[in-house]
Amino acid sequence: MTVLHVRGRGAAEAFGDEAGGHRWQRIPPSEKRGRVHSSTVTVAVLPEPTATEVVLRDADLEWAMCRGSGAGGQSRNKTESAVTLVHRPSGVRVRFESERSQQQNKGGALAVLRARLWEAERARRDGGRSAERRQQVGSGMRGASDAPCASGGTVTDTPGKGGLARVREGRVGSGRRRASRAGSG
Repeated sequence: MTVLHVRGRGAAEAFGDEAGGHRWQRIPPSEKRGRVHSSTVTVAVLPEPTATEVVLRDADLEWAMCRGSGAGGQSRNKTESAVTLVHRPSGVRVRFESERSQQQNKGGALAVLRARLWEAERARRDGGRSAERRQQVGSGMRGASDAPCASGGTVTDTPGKGGLARVREGRVGSGRRRASRAGSG
């Protein structure tokens, strides 16, 4: 899983239409015949809660450090940089091992835990939030995707959405969306 954090004025507006499934096409460097490989990418656009929006007490957190999994060689096998964090009142468990240092993984685990707790609270309150996320992400299958969003290693935009193009051109937050009115020409 890859997480992209976008902050600032107009960030939600710029990426709000990018939610859902996308087909990703690329020609790998090892491809001798020039064949295009297709994959799917699912995107969910969700706000990130701040430390003041979700308050975590130290007494409610259970930390465990362990060795990371996967490739990495000797340093990966010797250091306990992966972090498992459990929120005792809710039972939510987070494992974070994306970074090389334990301190960075602790911060990442806290951010993921806050996001999960905040999302659970909003889903409970709103009722339909998790359904909205499921609708955005969909099944992740290739048939459920929009038009290609990458070509020749360069990310392109889904036709009719335009959020990514606005970001590339530096037009994030450069104006409000216009609501279409029935009957106006």
